[in-house]
Amino acid sequence: MAKIDHKLFSANQHALDQAYGECPECSAKLVIKHANKSSFLACQNYPDCKHTQQLHKNDVSILKVMAGSSCPECGQELAVKKGRYGMFIGCTGFPECHYIASKDGLSQQSEHAAVTCPKCEKGELVKRQNKFGKHFYACNAYPKCKYMLNAEPEAMPCEACGWKVMTKVESQNNSKKLVCPQVNCQHIQTL
Repeated sequence: MAKIDHKLFSANQHALDQAYGECPECSAKLVIKHANKSSFLACQNYPDCKHTQQLHKNDVSILKVMAGSSCPECGQELAVKKGRYGMFIGCTGFPECHYIASKDGLSQQSEHAAVTCPKCEKGELVKRQNKFGKHFYACNAYPKCKYMLNAEPEAMPCEACGWKVMTKVESQNNSKKLVCPQVNCQHIQTL
């Protein structure tokens, strides 16, 4: 029977020491940290150095610039891009411009009337889709404003608290109601 050389098992340990590279801020080793259900890389000198970065790169690559097209928000050319959730059409001016065309190639404006964002009062609430295919409504001034709703907004103030937007909710008997999206209010109005 062949003997196992135990030096082989410890020889590769130095390779694992530098597996994730060095911290760009203090040149210490980067190590894997776990929080909730996600993992990330962090400097081993924490808390002296607070550098963190994603474990996996979710880079967006431009597959083809669409010549002759222009972004309706900033005027730069549009491009076919490939990202974390597949292919999409977006502005080449990213990250300054966050425009992404909807599936039919038009703007992501939805069928509902434009509703001004009640939080920042500058943007509008537009229909978006998450990675699971569910729709939600978010302020188009993102990332400056991160206000969002899970139901279609209606530009009508709440009778109880005065919040500028209500959400349309369909009840079990198919009647539509307006519900205040404020957690501390939840006032219900009938249409």
